[in-house]
Amino acid sequence: MSIETFRHRMPLRVRWAEVDMQAVVFNAHYLTYADACATEYWRAIGAPYPAGFADLGIDAFVRKATVEYHLPARYDDDLLVCGRIARLGRSSASFAVAMFRAGEPTRRLVDVELVYVCVDRSGAPVAWPQEIRRRMRDYERVAPSEEARLG
Repeated sequence: MSIETFRHRMPLRVRWAEVDMQAVVFNAHYLTYADACATEYWRAIGAPYPAGFADLGIDAFVRKATVEYHLPARYDDDLLVCGRIARLGRSSASFAVAMFRAGEPTRRLVDVELVYVCVDRSGAPVAWPQEIRRRMRDYERVAPSEEARLG
């Protein structure tokens, strides 16, 4: 994934509390960064979480999270945390995240995939509302793949 495929970009500075003894970001924090990116993504498409989802009678849960490390982020690095809907199923969506140091757009530090499942108020999987689907599609620079196997 190149940085050009991401419209959604969130700046983030690595804080002291997020690094280990080597001044490298502790691995679990990359998921926190990805979650913050997703939260800002929902706001950017006009469905701020949680109110924008609750208004539609839905919620979204992470069903799967994967992290692939390429290079470490370090204390005080300025990062760009970039996210996009890469795949869109009936009730699931794969949110792809790539993290870069600001000013180094060709060197990915970390890739994260968050697979969300849209649910109703009882927690049962339901189809993404057409309005949310339209907003996701319209926002993206690269159209999400829409594979039936995702749910």
